[in-house]
Amino acid sequence: MLFDQRGCGRSTPYAGLEANTTWHLVADIERLRRLAGAERWLVFGGSWGSTLALAYAQTHSDCVSELVLRGIYTVTKADLDWYYQFGVSEVFPEKWERFQAPIPPAERGDLIGAYRKRLTSPDSAVRIEAARAWSIWEGETITLLPSLEISTAHGDDQFALAFARIENHYFAHDCWLEEGQPLRDAGRLRGIPGAIIHGRYDMPCPARYAYALHKAWPEADFHLVEGAGHAYSEPGILDRLIRATDRFTQMS
Repeated sequence: MLFDQRGCGRSTPYAGLEANTTWHLVADIERLRRLAGAERWLVFGGSWGSTLALAYAQTHSDCVSELVLRGIYTVTKADLDWYYQFGVSEVFPEKWERFQAPIPPAERGDLIGAYRKRLTSPDSAVRIEAARAWSIWEGETITLLPSLEISTAHGDDQFALAFARIENHYFAHDCWLEEGQPLRDAGRLRGIPGAIIHGRYDMPCPARYAYALHKAWPEADFHLVEGAGHAYSEPGILDRLIRATDRFTQMS
């Protein structure tokens, strides 16, 4: 079962931010489990989805049979600063210049906050300009090698509007998680088999957090995929995801 979280995909209102928090989504997932009539189920999440899957599994551990996570994201201040202030900027200077372009120099000390002002502007043109810049920055930095297909999709106005508004909304509120909470509460996953799959050269999500989760949750297989970035579609990552889900399917 797949679901579009509040505000994106087929969920309505599209790009809506009201009543849209991590804990609303955790409750939504649990409601879906009950509607599906599943006593326990495999939970799968990548990138922000890995954060959400961890939040759900740490809240409803008795309902999770297995947990497959890709591109581990723990939403620490260091995570956010690395991608939206200084760090990845040094690897992609020309793309970083385009990401900063909609923001006046005086506001660049807090790019998440500056983008939030524009992504919630009453002026639709301002919202779209900011959304495209935010979304394209991610679309052009999540793969080890450039992907025209991914960057083009991230530049679509409709996609970018929901992607940027919701992602920025969550990051501006630290995803309604305490600092370090996903790793701090990893002990609640004890006994749950799982897989942690992470690209060695993942730009948005530094590999050290995936490794820290592996150390805190030894029941999970850990795969640090060489020659891969962040995107699920990169061959090494996709191969490991398929292997993990096939293995758990055979076990059930």
